[in-house]
Amino acid sequence: MSNPQLLWADDEIELLKPHVMFLQQRGYDVTTVTNGQDALEQVRTRTFDLVFLDENMPGISGLETLQAIKDIQPALPVIMVTKSEEENIMDQAIGGKIADYLIKPVLPSQMLMSIKKNLHAREITQQQQTSGYQQEFGRLSMAISDARTFDEWVEVYRRLVFWELELSQSDDAGLAQMLLMQKDEANGQFAKFVKRNYEDWIAEKMSPGKASANAPLMSTDIFKTKVFPALDNGEKLFVVVIDNFRLDQWRTIQPLLADYFNCTEEVYCSILPTATQYARNAIFSGLLPDKIAQMFPDLWVDEDSEEGKNLNEEPLIRTQLERYRKHYAFSYHKVNGSRYGEHLASQLKSLGQYPLNVVVLNFIDMLSHARTDIKVVNELAHDEAAYRALTKTWMEHSSTLDLFRRMADMGYKVILTTDHGTIQVNNPVKIIGDREVNTNLRYKLGKNLNHQDKNLYEVTRPKDLGLPVLNISTSYVFACGRDFMAYPNNFNYYVQHFKDTFQHGGISMEEMLIPLITLEPR
Repeated sequence: MSNPQLLWADDEIELLKPHVMFLQQRGYDVTTVTNGQDALEQVRTRTFDLVFLDENMPGISGLETLQAIKDIQPALPVIMVTKSEEENIMDQAIGGKIADYLIKPVLPSQMLMSIKKNLHAREITQQQQTSGYQQEFGRLSMAISDARTFDEWVEVYRRLVFWELELSQSDDAGLAQMLLMQKDEANGQFAKFVKRNYEDWIAEKMSPGKASANAPLMSTDIFKTKVFPALDNGEKLFVVVIDNFRLDQWRTIQPLLADYFNCTEEVYCSILPTATQYARNAIFSGLLPDKIAQMFPDLWVDEDSEEGKNLNEEPLIRTQLERYRKHYAFSYHKVNGSRYGEHLASQLKSLGQYPLNVVVLNFIDMLSHARTDIKVVNELAHDEAAYRALTKTWMEHSSTLDLFRRMADMGYKVILTTDHGTIQVNNPVKIIGDREVNTNLRYKLGKNLNHQDKNLYEVTRPKDLGLPVLNISTSYVFACGRDFMAYPNNFNYYVQHFKDTFQHGGISMEEMLIPLITLEPR
């Protein structure tokens, strides 16, 4: 690889020869000129990696030279060097998109630091990331083996998400594969943890008087523990539920909201199945699914029904308010597209009459389904990093960011959460069922389910998990890790069509350990 090429324009360049030699000794090829016109000629005829530009030169000024350089090579980093500390000159230079700004007299070490920041930042960052994760790998493996409580699993998952985001820009395929293997190992152990403990957690939720405080915060607890206390405290509140929203996606969009809100991150546990009909209805009703079906049969939609599974969210919210004797007026809005989001943002002032406003944002859910069904979306969201990038793009360029900005401007506290996450599946497992079995790839329920895979989690007494039954022999089966269920008679179709797609409904950290964010306006 050739040495980095630097151009240095300064009318006192002869006095700076020691600096030039310092850079040359460290592997940089330095071309020097004494005025802006010669600098422009060099930029027109040669390729440089970086330019040092004196602000005060005879002929055309440094600022004029800067603008001309940007016209020729817009992406070329330019470091402005000047004797002046006048604020207006700094503003003009920054407005001209300089890469850095140095005040004379400049030390060689300052110049080297600026070069590294602008030319080698990615390389240095990757080296640090590689070294950091290699050191962390053993500690994480031990934490995965030792995790015995929900809080310990949350900490494991947070650390894995941190490194996933840190390494997402790395070119080291081996390191990415190492992290993926460690995530798969963690999900395998997490599934065993859930199988051992989930029934006890649900027993606590069904008999709160006998609770031993082992159960984590779950879907049924969100309004009781987060929403009602805020309302009782007289706060103006929005509850925003983003369907299919994972912790890594939250971390990706957090910087976009940090200008408007102070953010407090928690992680809670979605109920099973990690699917909208069950988990989101549990949030809004404060009840486990079998209790919804028992107490409000007109609001529960069975799996085999043609009716939409999430059409009764507003009346379910009302039932929870009434059950806890909370006499708060509320509004409910479901945003399925940018146009409705813009309409909602424009109506925020009129919503001030309601202490509680609930908004469901469905974009990420639509994205995960579109990725399965539409080839171009499949290409755009082919892996986890691309999936996160599309989430960030949606937040930046849809009406959603403006909606949050207006909430902050109006002083609303926001509870931002989701009903469940989603996982990219890659391992098909065979299951046999009759025609009445549901179509979800991560969980199945029916009366004639047969399989030979020991990693699946089979529940033969659904009532013990707070799940409704269609008949006396109904059972549920949940996929774990990155498995998905396929029928033997159409196995190849399922493998071809659904491998590497994002699914939900089963047991994984991505689906069950989900963000619960409190946003306080700045």
